[in-house]
Amino acid sequence: MTSNLNSLAEARRAAASPLFANLEGDIGVSFEFFPPKTEKMEAQLWDTFRTLEPLGPSFVSVTYGAGGSTRERTHATVARIAAESAVPPAAHLTCVEASRAEIDEVAQAYWDAGVRHIVALRGDVPGGAPYRAHP
Repeated sequence: MTSNLNSLAEARRAAASPLFANLEGDIGVSFEFFPPKTEKMEAQLWDTFRTLEPLGPSFVSVTYGAGGSTRERTHATVARIAAESAVPPAAHLTCVEASRAEIDEVAQAYWDAGVRHIVALRGDVPGGAPYRAHP
């Protein structure tokens, strides 16, 4: 817990530094997370999230692996953020090699979980092959 408080204090000092002193208007900040692969990484993600949450980010985004490789982990992470925090989550959605029906299914699952923002990306085609749209 002490390390979280130290991290938060450090983040607040950085935000109050001369680098930001002459900026006018509202300044928004966001954070991006990778979906955790293990229980230990999940605990670390939530520890980090709770440390950064008091800084009032405009939103947090959670990445989505190529070809949907982290689909379930991304969904679980943004769904938990939506359920447990006032910070709006923005779920990444990589569309390469996915059909419209698959994209609709993922977007609907996000909506059903309370996620109202999606970062839609084409994504990189595996193996450097040329991009081809899917029906």
